[in-house]
Amino acid sequence: MRVKITLACTECQQRNYNMTKDKKTHPERMETRKYCKFCKSHTLHKETK
Repeated sequence: MRVKITLACTECQQRNYNMTKDKKTHPERMETRKYCKFCKSHTLHKETK
C-alpha cells in the first residue's frame, strides 16, 4: 500500500515536496537531497508527519 508523505527541508524547515512511498518496502523515514526554492540550493529533505 502506498501512502502520501511530505518532505521538509532540514535547513529552513519548509515543507516543499509531496510524494508517495511503499510502506512495505521502505518502513523507515525517507531522506533525500532535493532543491529547496527558499534556500535556493540543494539540501537534505526528510519525511515529516
